[in-house]
Amino acid sequence: MNGTGFDKTRLVDLLKRFALKWGDFTLASGKKSPFYIDGRLVTLSAEGAQCIADGVLEVLQKYPDVQAVGGLTMGADPIVGAVLARAAQRNRADLKGFLVRKASKDHGTGKLVEGPLERGMKVAILDDVATTGGSSLQAVDAVTQAGANVAVVIVVLDRLQGADHNFTDRGLDFHALADANDLGLPTKSSDS
Repeated sequence: MNGTGFDKTRLVDLLKRFALKWGDFTLASGKKSPFYIDGRLVTLSAEGAQCIADGVLEVLQKYPDVQAVGGLTMGADPIVGAVLARAAQRNRADLKGFLVRKASKDHGTGKLVEGPLERGMKVAILDDVATTGGSSLQAVDAVTQAGANVAVVIVVLDRLQGADHNFTDRGLDFHALADANDLGLPTKSSDS
């Protein structure tokens, strides 16, 4: 990778080598699966973070009005940080970040969304892995309630198990940097 553009082949290799686990798993969506993608094993590595940030920034070129990126904690946290760090190097020093809590704090300001998110902002929702898209949709709901407008949802890996349809049903643009087919994975859960 030359460090100046998105290298999908490299991302797929990183996901296969470090994030892909075989076994019997229950996903956040409640579905059962013979494989699990532990996205944080790639998003929390220097090489993976740079590769993913380059991919997100490439997608954001199609959405120049996006002012902030964020998503549901924990999947989005390292991606948001990596994108902001790379954005500063790529003439997007104006880009902001935010994180969505799974539940409001019961102390301090009680915020559900942390960071410099403002009413009327155009935002991109980020996540590591999408099955049905539930985590990203939770983030969409939180930032919409905070007055922001979601322009696009971007995930590192789409398991190809319904997320795209769920986003389309909500009128949301959706982009995956890679999908289950790229990794040679089955796209139906074991109990489907």
